[in-house]
Amino acid sequence: MKRLLNLVSVTVILAIIIGCSTQKRWMRIKESAQTDLISMARECDLPTIANEQVVRDTVRVVAPDGRKVLLMNAVRDDNGEMVATDVLDAAVVTARFRNLAERHGKVDVRFMVTIPSVMQDSKWQLRFRPEMYMLGDTVYLDSIMITGNEYRRAQLKGYEHYRKFLESIIHDSSQFIHSRALRVFLERNIPSESEFGVSEKEAIDHYTDQFRIWMNNYRISRQDKMYRKYVKSPIITEGIRLDTIIRTPNGEFQYEYVQTIHTRPKLSKVEIALSGTIHGQDRKLYDIPVGKPLSFYISSISSLADYREKYKDIVLERKAEANTACYIDFGAGKADIDVSLGHNRTEIHRIERNLAALLDNQTFDLDSIVVTADSSPEGTVSFNRNLSRSRATAVSGYFNRFVKRYSDSLRRERGVVLSLGEKTTVDVEGSDIRFISRSNPENWRMLDVLVEKDSVLTQDQKEEYRRLRGISDADASEAAMTHTDWYRHARQKLYPRLRTVSFNFHLHRKGMIKDTVHTTVIDTAYMDGLKAIKDRDYRRAVELLRPYQDINTAVAYCAMDYDASAKAILEKLKPCDRSEYMLALIYSREGRTKDAIERYLSACNLNPSYVHRGNLDPEISILKKHYRLTDFNEQ
Repeated sequence: MKRLLNLVSVTVILAIIIGCSTQKRWMRIKESAQTDLISMARECDLPTIANEQVVRDTVRVVAPDGRKVLLMNAVRDDNGEMVATDVLDAAVVTARFRNLAERHGKVDVRFMVTIPSVMQDSKWQLRFRPEMYMLGDTVYLDSIMITGNEYRRAQLKGYEHYRKFLESIIHDSSQFIHSRALRVFLERNIPSESEFGVSEKEAIDHYTDQFRIWMNNYRISRQDKMYRKYVKSPIITEGIRLDTIIRTPNGEFQYEYVQTIHTRPKLSKVEIALSGTIHGQDRKLYDIPVGKPLSFYISSISSLADYREKYKDIVLERKAEANTACYIDFGAGKADIDVSLGHNRTEIHRIERNLAALLDNQTFDLDSIVVTADSSPEGTVSFNRNLSRSRATAVSGYFNRFVKRYSDSLRRERGVVLSLGEKTTVDVEGSDIRFISRSNPENWRMLDVLVEKDSVLTQDQKEEYRRLRGISDADASEAAMTHTDWYRHARQKLYPRLRTVSFNFHLHRKGMIKDTVHTTVIDTAYMDGLKAIKDRDYRRAVELLRPYQDINTAVAYCAMDYDASAKAILEKLKPCDRSEYMLALIYSREGRTKDAIERYLSACNLNPSYVHRGNLDPEISILKKHYRLTDFNEQ
């Protein structure tokens, strides 16, 4: 009995010791979980400072005020003083930073997940899920699994037990039949069924092991239950970024997590936090609370764009013309206008409506009207010349009087003086609009067209016309035509159409003095390109803005890393804070350290906000760190 009591005491003491040890471990795990399990990724490699030949840590640049400045890499001595160091061959410069540079509409978020050794146990599995917060949304990233060796061994053992269970399930129904006994029976009794009256199907059913079938069906029905029994912790394959097995927890485990995200409008900050759980084989052991998030500030090239409205220039001609023609019938050899003759009333009213519309026009003022009278070829050229001049003068006088009457009526209606343009030489009295009379004695060119299109004349008759038309003397040509069999048709049907009066109206835009004026309308194509920059659709922005070759075109090129195209534009533009800063970016990418620093200092001089902006772009932040440009700018 005493020996039994001693054994119980030892067991109790060991349980207490083990319990205390376990409790201490959970306390340590809790303390570890309260500290940040994620941190900024290891120092990221930034662009190497490399000039065309040999790079030195000492760079001479010209400051915006014209001073020559010597910039040297600096370190602090034992007293905390900054001491310049001149190293001939610069090493690759790295830096830890919380600012991300957007390129091609994307950013890479990098952070380090650190698992302390106290959280590592061969019998445990750690499950971590990073959470990403941006623009008020929470996005759950792929999980990280840290699996102990014994935990994985138990998982595989469970799968092996389940595999054996599945193998015990029979899928071939022939295996349930006592085949040898059935074969003997069939050989003896089939096809002589009449002796026992037993069919082949009945024989097969008799020799089938119904109990084995029942047991097999029972196993099939228990597949899900047996899976849960044997596989207490399934191996997860979906939505996992990392699933690694730790054999011995001899130190911290670290994993660099990289998440590429597509940027979007107004996205300037991304936060990453981490939560997790610790699992044993059959249960969850511990919830790791969400830790303090890391903040990543996104630097976008799109912020360098000029989002002011763009207007396109449209050149409007000051002067304009309008033309029309009418057919006014005149008496033979006469120039007087007879309204009742032929279709004159209709034609005259049409011209008067055109003139009224021009006088009422709110955009244009009527300057002058050129009136040209054409005659048909009958008669001599000299007679027709005088006749056409007289007819042009008569038409000009007739419509000039109409313009004067209509203008007076407008003045009376509006109660104001209607300006019809600056007064110039007036061929016909009575109007401030200049009427210019011109004449065309014989309209042979129109007659050529009418003859060719006439459906009555034969091809032989048209050929004869062309031959007679070739006579150099117009009077002789017309006289020869009078002896042809088709002349009567031409004189009655075609000649009247040659007696036209054409009007050429000359106008100018109201209020314009110069010949052209530039107006402004929104350039929708350009504004669509700016919207594409804002939406981080840089490829479309390049397509839309390429014709403009301005600062925003350079922004689109720079965002797509089309550095040569961007530089070609920026170097031609008048320097401004944006262009200087982008050139600093491009020169830094090209390794032109001296030029990059000078452009950056110039941008800061034009706009002090670029002192802070330089921390956001890795191409500039490397220069600021390496050459202490922050200290220089603050001085």
